[in-house]
Amino acid sequence: MEHTHIFQKGTDSTKPTLLLLHGTGGNEKDLLPLQSEIDSTASVLSVRGNVSEHGMPRFFRRIAEGVFDEEDLIKRTGDLHSFLDEASEQHGFDRHNVVAIGYSNGANIAASLLFHYQNTLRGAILYHPMVPRRGITLPELHNTPVFIGAGKNDPLCKPEESEELKKLLEAAGSTVDIAWGTSGHQLTMDEVKASRVWYERHFA
Repeated sequence: MEHTHIFQKGTDSTKPTLLLLHGTGGNEKDLLPLQSEIDSTASVLSVRGNVSEHGMPRFFRRIAEGVFDEEDLIKRTGDLHSFLDEASEQHGFDRHNVVAIGYSNGANIAASLLFHYQNTLRGAILYHPMVPRRGITLPELHNTPVFIGAGKNDPLCKPEESEELKKLLEAAGSTVDIAWGTSGHQLTMDEVKASRVWYERHFA
């Protein structure tokens, strides 16, 4: 499944390829500035969601605010997983060394990759994610650390949602760090800085 995307080859091939996944209404250019904030030497694969909601790109459909179309989520997660296999061959990056960086809807599809596929990601930075699915058994995630940027005043992703996601990932073996902010659902520079510290601890 082809996705509109941007690939920028980094200067250090040993570093993870950063998979950038935008929020609702964004595109493949939105998160490109994060490369210089997280790891300026890494390659970047920035992807546009294939679903349109009233003209706004998304990675999967939803039934209402905060209510996912689970069947479509599963399908689109599989499509993205397959696209990563194809893109690694097309662009020549290590498929086993990919770290996702997603915001909002992009964080949700990244979390869904973790929920459905073992070793599809080496790690993930999730800004304001929700729990993608409940009542399923996750793959073994002992070697897959996760960073969650969460908002104590986030009207879309309540603190309880962030804590639940953390517990589900940890139950599957992941190590999870949460950085709490107070700026609602916005992606803040404080979150980005905290995620860089986390990234350098695990991947530098």
